[in-house]
Amino acid sequence: MKKLSKILTVAASIALWVIILIAALFAFTTLATRKTDSVANIAGYTPMVVKTESMAPTFNAGDLIIIKTCDTSKLQVGDIITFHTIIMNEYALNTHRIQDIVDMGSARSYTTKGDNNAVADTHIISDGDIVGKYQFRIPGMGKVMDFLSSSTGFLIVIVLPMLAFFIYQIYHLVVVGINLKKAIALEAAQEAAQAVDDSASAKMAEAEAALAEARRMKAEAEEQMRKLQESKKESTEEDN
Repeated sequence: MKKLSKILTVAASIALWVIILIAALFAFTTLATRKTDSVANIAGYTPMVVKTESMAPTFNAGDLIIIKTCDTSKLQVGDIITFHTIIMNEYALNTHRIQDIVDMGSARSYTTKGDNNAVADTHIISDGDIVGKYQFRIPGMGKVMDFLSSSTGFLIVIVLPMLAFFIYQIYHLVVVGINLKKAIALEAAQEAAQAVDDSASAKMAEAEAALAEARRMKAEAEEQMRKLQESKKESTEEDN
């Protein structure tokens, strides 16, 4: 029973950490790609959810891609980059492959194109637009992030498991508390029983000591009686 309880505790702890990591990844992915001039990163790395099939089959809609900040001067034609752009008159982050680079000395401009697109992107970008270079993808993980962004997904994947874990922890603490009280009560009972045994042993020792003293006094009395009888006998013999 104890072994099963330990296994359940370890399994629950692992599950909680997995949930926490997924929640942290979701939160960072959401916050990192908000519509700001800069994109947040951890040690230079940023996770992003792929929304379209423009780069298929390199990566697909629903994948999670990881990009890393880079030295734009080292970028080459064929590299896949993430950059700020305008799509349908709205600010957006896009990840496409570099098709052409024009070096103007102090700066460079880039023409990009999706692997699955027939034509190159309309907007020409510069070094300042580039966020990072594509590193690798996690297939399907973007769908998980999208699911988590919904209230239902967040409730099912994050809230309910964490609530269940904390309820289990509370239950575990209650059980531990009950077992601790039982152990304390048992220890107190054993100490009381030991005290009774010690008291009985002390009384028995006192009784044995009193009996030994009575026997000694009896022996002294018998010895005195014997001497008195011998003395009386000697006196009688002298009179005769």
